[in-house]
Amino acid sequence: MKAQFMSARETAEYLNVSVSWIYRNASGSGLAPYRFGSGANAKIRFKASEVEAWAKQQRVL
Repeated sequence: MKAQFMSARETAEYLNVSVSWIYRNASGSGLAPYRFGSGANAKIRFKASEVEAWAKQQRVL
């Protein structure tokens, strides 16, 4: 079964970008992060289905 949410590192690996790119540019480019928890212990995750859909939208014909 595929995980519903991916960490920033997993998302970066899937998209073949750096983790720092994910933190700096993801939300500005339309890839919405989800925050689990609060404060310094908050975890940023990305919904796997949204990451896949976003990647398909980036296709250049």
